[in-house]
Amino acid sequence: MTSSKLATQDSQLIPAIIQHAETNQVLMLGYMNDESLAKTKEEGKVTFFSRSKQRLWTKGETSGNFLNVVSIEEDCDKDTYLIKVMPDGATCHTGSYTCFGEKEPAGFLHELQGVIQSRKENPDEDSYTTSLFRSGTKKIAQKVGEEATEVILEVMDGKKDLLIEESSDLLYHFLVLLADQGLKLEDIEAKLMERHLKKA
Repeated sequence: MTSSKLATQDSQLIPAIIQHAETNQVLMLGYMNDESLAKTKEEGKVTFFSRSKQRLWTKGETSGNFLNVVSIEEDCDKDTYLIKVMPDGATCHTGSYTCFGEKEPAGFLHELQGVIQSRKENPDEDSYTTSLFRSGTKKIAQKVGEEATEVILEVMDGKKDLLIEESSDLLYHFLVLLADQGLKLEDIEAKLMERHLKKA
């Protein structure tokens, strides 16, 4: 990032759009001056200049919901920041995922995870998922291994339609294995996010 007219006066407040680095969802809008920008760069957590408090304000200093900086960019007129972040929890003080009232994007894998967890807690005699849980951890782990092998074979054969089929089977059985071990996709996402931030 190069220096520009954005940081010419300490009293100048520049709008900063905060965007999720992975989903590209806009989380909030704040204002920054030279001092808050410098602190943001130094600490890797977004710090604004609060117009209501009339002081520097690091998002999350009270709630713990920090905005971990991934990148900082300027728009073409060099009068607005675009800051991409990995948020720690909800962004809005109301508890919402964004300051625009939007919920955290989940996707079908999270929905499927809920169905699998339901089968674990409320067994259904006609459910394949229920039968997997009853077969035990060893069998579930074996199925994950088998499906992983099938994925590799389809990659080697170059059969993309079958690769999609086997990848779907692998993801499903992996979710069952996580549920069997009392884990969730969120645990995996948290670890990946941690690794990502260390490399950023």
